[in-house]
Amino acid sequence: MKRIAEPASALRDRIGHAIFSRVAGPDGPDNRARIHGTPGPRWFGPDRPVRRVHGDASMFIGGLSALLLQSLHPLAMAAVAAHSGLRGDPWGRLQRTSTFLAVTTYGTADSAQQAVDRVRAVHDTVRGTAPDGREYRAADPHLLCWVHVAEVDMFLRAHQRYGARPLDDAGCDGYVADMARIATALGVPDPPVNRAQLAERLAAYRDELHATPDALATARFLLLDPPVPLLARLPYGVLAANAVSLLPPWAPRELRVPRLPAEGLCVRPLGTAVTAGIRWALAPSRPAA
Repeated sequence: MKRIAEPASALRDRIGHAIFSRVAGPDGPDNRARIHGTPGPRWFGPDRPVRRVHGDASMFIGGLSALLLQSLHPLAMAAVAAHSGLRGDPWGRLQRTSTFLAVTTYGTADSAQQAVDRVRAVHDTVRGTAPDGREYRAADPHLLCWVHVAEVDMFLRAHQRYGARPLDDAGCDGYVADMARIATALGVPDPPVNRAQLAERLAAYRDELHATPDALATARFLLLDPPVPLLARLPYGVLAANAVSLLPPWAPRELRVPRLPAEGLCVRPLGTAVTAGIRWALAPSRPAA
């Protein structure tokens, strides 16, 4: 049994290292040690729902769903297309985002505030004119709120469907409230603090949402031409199909992305299996970034 266990452990470590290095970047191990090892008060205690959600492998699906949903606001998409580096440096953008989430979720209060201050400084410089002629500002509270509620909704939906330990009703409301703490620091006025408010806020944006050419190109890039190694294409495809399945029914139609038939019989079980595999690979010594 020991001879079998050792190769399995080595395989798990190799896969886990490959995933972690892609998501967290070359500074990932140092960042992880600093985030988790620095003493001091945190924004969120160890029992808070945000720690459970952001530490689970379901975030791989939820993050992809969030990008797709966020792209459907034309002004938010224009800002991403012009300034974010999503197409030119997708891994760098992912690594910056994952580090921000890790710092604000698990890091000290001082580190979390510093991370927020850096993001707000960047937002202050991002402005321009969308293809439809409207001006946009990344620091616009209305746009910030859209990005926030789309992210929170998709992260939570992914966790409830694919997470190892889904939250109860109070935990779900607690997660929305935890994320409101981060949103307020980023400049979102009056963010939702429970699921009912979250649903109301999402519905209020519906008339503003549609797919622009940039949104369609982003969906094709994320779903059909992702920058992943050949060996990872199949599991990534499973994650992508499940990310689409999480979206509200109107969103895939806007993005011209077909939903696969019999999702409950095939897509979701495969998504659960791939997510469990990621969780297994990351389990030995590293919480998810």
